[in-house]
Amino acid sequence: MYCGNCFRDNSLVRVLRQMGHHAIMVPLYLPMSLEEEDQSAGTPIFFGGVNVYLEQVSPLFRKMPGWLHRWLASPKLLKWAAGRAAKTRAQDVGALTVSMLRGEEGNQARELDELVGWLKDREKPDVVCLSNALLVGMARRLKQALGAPVVCTLQGEDSFLDSLPAGFRDLSWRTLAERAKEVDLFIAPSRYFGDLMRGRLKISAERLRVVHNGINLEGWAGEKRAGEQVIGYFARMCREKGLDTLVEAFLLLKKRPRMERVRLHVGGGCGPADQSFVASLQQRLQSAGVIGDACFFPNVDRAGKLEFFRSIDIFSVPALYGEAFGLYIIEAMAAGVPVVQPRVAAFPELVEATGGGVLCEPNDPKALADALEQMLLNPNRTLELGQRGQASVRENFSQERMAENFARELVAVGEL
Repeated sequence: MYCGNCFRDNSLVRVLRQMGHHAIMVPLYLPMSLEEEDQSAGTPIFFGGVNVYLEQVSPLFRKMPGWLHRWLASPKLLKWAAGRAAKTRAQDVGALTVSMLRGEEGNQARELDELVGWLKDREKPDVVCLSNALLVGMARRLKQALGAPVVCTLQGEDSFLDSLPAGFRDLSWRTLAERAKEVDLFIAPSRYFGDLMRGRLKISAERLRVVHNGINLEGWAGEKRAGEQVIGYFARMCREKGLDTLVEAFLLLKKRPRMERVRLHVGGGCGPADQSFVASLQQRLQSAGVIGDACFFPNVDRAGKLEFFRSIDIFSVPALYGEAFGLYIIEAMAAGVPVVQPRVAAFPELVEATGGGVLCEPNDPKALADALEQMLLNPNRTLELGQRGQASVRENFSQERMAENFARELVAVGEL
């Protein structure tokens, strides 16, 4: 499975190094699946997913001999295990989430001790950055052992926590809010998500900054294919991202005058847990007699993704939940493709900042179809929005701009 947050973190570390900073990227749980060169190469994997799980379900495994612990944390075994897993379902990992948030008081304390020991053997860091709020249980122990401030980036954790069973959900939020007091600074990818998490975690305004995500712009400005009008979707192929809403909007469009030749391209991650959902959508398209006008591109690499965006004219991922950023929006605009997004979460902020798209009512296939139709019927307007969004992304949403803004906040915290 490809993770947009991992892409962001990997790009950030690479550019920080290019800027002359000494940055170490430490992978947790599983080997990383990335589009570009892995910046964590040569660094051990800590909190190996198999050990984390076994330590949660059995006190015996918390005392397993070192050789067994190391074997269960081997990259080859973890990669094999990851390939056989469907996904991390929130309803199944409530107790594990709480335990991880408790840090040195949780069932995975051994994993934290190993990470701290490894870090202490290296050059003392000026600042430690946790990649998401579900790791804040580590902050107290890291600060005590390393004597360095801790920064935490926010990356859409609320949807996962809110999906936990009621008892674990409330306990997780309380534990997270308590442990958040140990963090010196939070960095959010959007004003929307920063405000949301500041309220839920009771974070003071001076302890939160906003740094928009950025992408590697190399390869995005290629020539677009000429021909049929194509609506594109590129994200995880799941209900939460609103793929079924887009399919219903597409079916509505196909019944309207002058829309008979419109096509739909769907790309992105499709794991074992998503396959039945995707199959049901394909059956829906088949029953409507338009399956020949829809193409699916699962699990493509970076070259395949760039080719995908060159094949589309309009882009939409009508996510149902409060998306903290939506890196796919910036990717579409980088390719000169305007977006049609629901008026929720971080989408209005990104559309306003770039001028590269339009908004519609959320969770409404007809409203989405209407907005897409207006774009398709006005190619000059579509071209204008695409060019405007592309120019804005190149100026304000590159990985270099992201790293500059991020480094500024890290340096400020490190000097406290």
